[in-house]
Amino acid sequence: MNEYLPILVAMAITGAGVVSGLLFAFSNFVMRALEDLPPEQGMFAMQQINKRIINPIFLIFFMGTPVLCLIIVVASVLDLSAHGHVYFFAGALTYLLGPFGITMVCNVPLNNTLAGTPLTESKEAWPRYQKKWQWWNHIRTYMGILSVFLLALGLANGLGV
Repeated sequence: MNEYLPILVAMAITGAGVVSGLLFAFSNFVMRALEDLPPEQGMFAMQQINKRIINPIFLIFFMGTPVLCLIIVVASVLDLSAHGHVYFFAGALTYLLGPFGITMVCNVPLNNTLAGTPLTESKEAWPRYQKKWQWWNHIRTYMGILSVFLLALGLANGLGV
């Protein structure tokens, strides 16, 4: 397994980078732009984004990366003394808890609630949604960035850098 681990880590870095970049875009400017719209327009736009994001390309990265991270966690635990394995473990676990875990436990339920909210309730529902959703998005974004850094540090450590 150790001979394939660097390839799995490189794949996880790619997936975590793509997903974390998407989350960063939402934290940095997408949600701010939606906030500038009238409530019913911002809410409608987010409802449409939440529908469109469920597509094969997104799902490959969103569901594939945690699978890779789970394999990395197990492989790292089996030999934590090997070069880079502590970083692999920390990076993969950070990704599982952050971008994947927070998404599933916090952001997806908020999205589901928003999907079932009529636009006529946007003046109350949209600001409430935005505040909670953005809070969790900032946290999962930073955890995603940290996971990429830790995984990359593990590769560098394994190469003796």
